[in-house]
Formats: sequence, structure tokens, C-alpha cells
Amino acid sequence: MKQDIIINATTSETRIALLEDDRLMELFVEHPESERTVGSLYKGVVRKVMEGISAAFVDIGWSQDAFLHFSDLGGGNDLAKLLQAEGIEHSQNTGGTQKRRWEVSNLKVGKEILVQVIKEPIGHKGPRVSSQVSLPGRFLVLVPNDSFIGVSRKITGFKEKKRLRAITSNICARGFGIIARTQAETKSEEVLTADLKRIMKTWHRAEKTLQNLKGPGLVYRDLSMASSVIRDLFTPEVDGLVVDSRQLYREIRSYVEDVSPGLESKINLYTKRTPIFDDFGIEPEIEKSLSRKIWLNGGGYIYFDHTEALVAVDVNSGRFAGKKDHEENAFKVNLRAAREISRQLRLRDMGGIIVIDFIDMADEKNRKTIFDEMRRAMRLDRAKWDIGPISPFGLMEMTRQRVRPALLYTFREPCPNCEGTGLVPSMETVVTTLERWIKRFTSKTRERRLELTVNPKVKEYLTGGLQSRIARIMWANRVFVNLNADESLKIDGFHVYSQKQKKEVTSEYMVGSIGKKD
Repeated sequence: MKQDIIINATTSETRIALLEDDRLMELFVEHPESERTVGSLYKGVVRKVMEGISAAFVDIGWSQDAFLHFSDLGGGNDLAKLLQAEGIEHSQNTGGTQKRRWEVSNLKVGKEILVQVIKEPIGHKGPRVSSQVSLPGRFLVLVPNDSFIGVSRKITGFKEKKRLRAITSNICARGFGIIARTQAETKSEEVLTADLKRIMKTWHRAEKTLQNLKGPGLVYRDLSMASSVIRDLFTPEVDGLVVDSRQLYREIRSYVEDVSPGLESKINLYTKRTPIFDDFGIEPEIEKSLSRKIWLNGGGYIYFDHTEALVAVDVNSGRFAGKKDHEENAFKVNLRAAREISRQLRLRDMGGIIVIDFIDMADEKNRKTIFDEMRRAMRLDRAKWDIGPISPFGLMEMTRQRVRPALLYTFREPCPNCEGTGLVPSMETVVTTLERWIKRFTSKTRERRLELTVNPKVKEYLTGGLQSRIARIMWANRVFVNLNADESLKIDGFHVYSQKQKKEVTSEYMVGSIGKKD
């Protein structure tokens, strides 16, 4: 399989595209004002300990407190997740459960604690943190305050595993654990020692900052998005890396010359006038990834809908014209959909609970084939995932690791008018709400003169026709309304000014959410 990394850097953002056989599979985006925080270390102060939800809230100097689950205390699930993500076989039992119990019993309000961000803040939720710190290098991962040797399962040779385990045991300092990453395969002891020295230097700087830091705050910031992708993903299996920024090109070459000299020849500076993502056909794929609807080759389409609780994916046959046999047609569309859905989940970086509504199939064998195809297609996904078989209702339930907000929320914001629902009140509903407000107001105050300000479209609707709606409202309620327009108001927003009281009175006679001022 051909693999390429394409980097587009501007003053406002850096975008990194991962291509497999010239198809966009993953996209990373970083803005200067919202830099990557996963991997960064913070000195935190425990603000709340809530045993009912087995978690604590930690002040790390942000506006939002960080969330620390008891399972993410020293020696807990976080270490297991790290080992699982790297495919690690480790040689010792670290006594994690006993250590975690001790950590929980000593977690008190006001306690200072070193934590690492393991999940970006999403929506109104603060970042998720862990007290089990790990610092990744190019070939090794350093785990302070632990003692074990780990080797990636992706390294399959028994002799190579034994060699790496012997080297890492020899160079590992007391009180530290080491994980040999996949990139460590065939590397000499000299190269691995140099990588360990770089990580240890970072750890000692972090320790010094931690000692001098008063109150909560940043101890160590992990690499930028571009640097971390180069460190973790630019391996010998990658065919080429192309970047359109001369400065970033020099930085990448300098780093690679130091840690993996053999990869220098694969780094290229893009100098054409055509935008780099246009030239590689990436820009249209990004636009498709932001759409709710994705067409499949040969017909059929998929809908992606985000909700607060889960992501809903709906597969439809659309204009697919196959055989007359419905079962065979449904199977073919579902098979194509499974492959595209797995790609879109990676590209859109969707996480949490995902429910896929495939076209109904009566044959259990066909449902099993779709399930197997979905698992096969997801194997290249570096995020952790789990998939359940298709139910009799045609639904497949799955989970996918969520580390940062989905791609959609990187490029889009909720609509200020519909607040993300995609729906706004109809004109009839808005006018009915207005009339009820006026009736409520006149019945309680007996006032007969009002100044009403609405959205221009609402004013046009109220004043249109021979016998306008506003005229009928005034006649029915025996009130005179001076009508104004304000483009800053939402469709369902309005302001009412009482000429008698010499003040705005909108909120005093409001019922419900429709018609709110802002």
C-alpha cells in the first residue's frame, strides 16, 4: 500500500493529510489559537473529589477544570491504554490496582498533582487527564515512576524482540519504564540510547519547571501537531512527505537528519503555484467530509448526523440499480457503505458511540459478511474501536476512541439562528407568538401604543398583502403598533418598547423560548 504525508502550512493553520493509495484517509488541523494539548504536562490542584462518579476535578490553570477519573490514576487503565495503543508486550506486573487504590485514598482537595492531558476538551467538557505520565520519543516511550520493559507487538521477530528487550533493560534508569516503539526495530543501542537521552532531558526540564511553578499551570508542552505527526507517523513505510512551507521543510529535515537519516530523501518541498491540496486532489475530499451526505460509487449514499449522545449513520440505496433481487442489491450497497464508513470515521475523526443503520438484509450470512468487512476495513485505524454484529433491525453499534473534537467542529460552528438544530420556527409560528405576546400585554396593562422591532423578513411577512397581518393583529387587539426592522435579530427574536412606560418590556410578558430577545 502506497502511503504519503502532505502538509499545507499557512499563517492561520497547518493541515496534515495522510494518503493511502492516493486517497485521503486522515486529516489533522491545528490553529495557532487552539494548539494541540494532548501529551502536555500540567501542575494541577485537586478542586473536587466525587466518589459517586469515581472522579476528581483538577484545576490546571484553564477556565475549565480537567477531569481525572480514578482509573486514570497512577498504574491504572491509562497505562494499559498506552500499552494497547503501541501493541506492547510488557515483562512485569506493575501492581497497578494496589497502587491506584493508594492514589485514590490520598486524593484530597487542595492536593497538588502532576497530570498529563490524554483527551482534548470537547464542547463544554474540560480536558481529560491522567496522573500516569509518559513521554514519547522517536523510538522509545519513557514512563517515569514505573518499572517495566515493553516491546511493540508489531515487531514480530522473536530475536528482534529479545534484542530490544535486552538493550532497553540495559539503558533504562532506575525508577523508569521504557516502551520500545515499532520504529525501534533494527535500531542500534547507540541510536536508542541517544533517543532516551533526548527524552530524559525533556523529563528533567519538566521536573525543574514543576518545582519552580507556583500554583496550577503548564509544566511541559508536547510537540505541535506537525512535529508529532512526523515523530509518530513518518516511518520507512511512508513513500513520501511533501510540504509547501520552506520553514517547516527545514525544521522537518533537521529533525529527520538527527533521528532517521535514511528518510531525508523522502522529504520534498512543494514549489508549484497551484495550492498543494488542490494539486493532490485533497481539497474536494475535505469538502465532502464536511457534508452530511456521501454518494457511493454505483449509487447509494450515506448520511452522517452528529447528536449529543452519539453519531448516527444511515445507509440508503438511492439510485442504485442492481438486480431485481432486493437482498442482493442491499448486500452490495451495504458492502460498499461499510468500506466508505470506515474511511469517513477516520477522516472525520468521529468518536464515542456510533450507530449504523444498514439496509435491511434477511440473510444472516450477508449480515455476517458486512460485519467482517467492517472489522477488516477498520484495522488500519490507529484509534481504538470495538464493533458489534448487525442486529435483526439492521443496526450495527460500535465505539471509537475520541481524543479531540470531530473534524466537523474544527471547520464549522453552530448556526446562531438555529443553534445547531438546522431548524428555525416557521413564519406562522413567529407571528402567532407575537400576537399572543401583544394580547398578553394589552390585557394586563390596557396600553394601546407599542413600538415593535423584528427581523426584516418577519416585517416583510407581516406587512405583505392587501390586508396585512399586522393590520389584522392591531384590529383584533385594539392596539396601534409602530413596526421597525433590525437585521441583527434572529427570525424568532423581537423587541417591544412601551411608549407609555418609556422602556423596553419584551421579557416582562414573555412565555417560553420562542421570541427571546437575543
